[in-house]
Amino acid sequence: MAAGHRFNPTTLREYDVRGTWGDSLTEADARALGRSFGTLVRRGGGGHVAVGRDGRMSSPALAAALIEGLASTGCDVTDIGLGPTPMLYFAPFHLPADAGVMVTGSHNPPNMNGFKMMMAGKPFFGADIQKLGELAVAADWETGAGAVGARDVSAAYVEEVVAAYAGERQLSVVWDCGNGAAGAVIDEIVRRLPGRHVVLYGEVDGTFPNHHPDPTVAENLTQLRSTVRGVGADLGIAFDGDGDRIGVIDNEGEVLWGDQILLLLARDVLAERPGATIIADVKASQVLFDGIAEAGGKPLMYRTGHSLIKAKMAELKSPLAGEMSGHIFFADRWYGFDDALYAGVRFLAVLAKQQTTLADLRRAMPATVNTPELRFDCDDVRKFTVVEEIVDRLRQGGVKFSDVDGARVMTEDGWWLIRASNTQPVLVARCEASSEDGLGRLKALLVEQLSKSGVEAPKGL
Repeated sequence: MAAGHRFNPTTLREYDVRGTWGDSLTEADARALGRSFGTLVRRGGGGHVAVGRDGRMSSPALAAALIEGLASTGCDVTDIGLGPTPMLYFAPFHLPADAGVMVTGSHNPPNMNGFKMMMAGKPFFGADIQKLGELAVAADWETGAGAVGARDVSAAYVEEVVAAYAGERQLSVVWDCGNGAAGAVIDEIVRRLPGRHVVLYGEVDGTFPNHHPDPTVAENLTQLRSTVRGVGADLGIAFDGDGDRIGVIDNEGEVLWGDQILLLLARDVLAERPGATIIADVKASQVLFDGIAEAGGKPLMYRTGHSLIKAKMAELKSPLAGEMSGHIFFADRWYGFDDALYAGVRFLAVLAKQQTTLADLRRAMPATVNTPELRFDCDDVRKFTVVEEIVDRLRQGGVKFSDVDGARVMTEDGWWLIRASNTQPVLVARCEASSEDGLGRLKALLVEQLSKSGVEAPKGL
């Protein structure tokens, strides 16, 4: 019997497997993960797995070990090579295959890497990921000799992404790939789109020499903002390290955040699908939820987490969903997974239908004042207890709030949120109001609740 394998417990996360290369994540881990995942594919009646990888320096070695592990269970493996995570999500539908594994560190620092998985067209997360560890410890693996081959699906992926464009005017666009995996396909995408296009940092380089590939952090958008202004572009679009999160800059160089992006997309989808349910995470602005309702949709506030939202979309047959983090999920003419390249093309199509600028569309949205997403350290066990304590006090006090994910408290001033991260030992807070005075009152309420649980409020509150 084969010897078992024990993963570093910090690597088996809620939505993916992630660790530091050469420390908490090694080729041995990748091989064992392949054996455990392949075993679940086999026992679920499947036998074909697609594998992709991002541009990190450790990704080729991890992908090779993963493929070795998968094949040892009797699964046939198709290696689709270098590309963005959405292209891996696309591959099982195109090949077809029973499952897919992406080797990627997403938007994390260069020395980190990991794996995102899907099975039977659905996200693979939560208890499923913990099951991988249980199988590995017990060496409870299927055995066999699966065939390994390679196939380029990029042309098919690009063709379907570009087909989403149906614009009525030419646009000037700056695309910032941040040296991430989206760069593997961006040149072909922009070549086939009308208009004028400038690509920044399209060369895939896992050291990310120009800026960190996380479009939710304003400082990472500095070069994109200056280029948009410099060339007089209509907008700029940025991607994270593996191309599943989007950032948008308007023609004046101002940032549109995830909920603002989603609102513009939702209005367009609802014009053709009135009454549809549009899902957003609990961190999104009330402006978004109100705007969806005004556009004839059914807004649903849901838990943060890309895997959770994908599963809820499938359950409710929702055509569109999104998160503040820039994950945008289309099931309207797409496959229901988060894909920043597809979302970017759909966004261009929305703007091309307008006879106004993106900055004007942004300014037309109701104005609010808010804090950024505030993340502060809290022990992995204690973080959940703190939220439970606050929820209990709110209930006892008869306070109006949503407990779909932590506590989102509504007042006449606006709302404040406290939730526990599912992936890190941190608490997450946010406040939004219609005025600076109102924001101050919301912050005070949140600080008071944290203090009652013995938690020091973070800077920004």
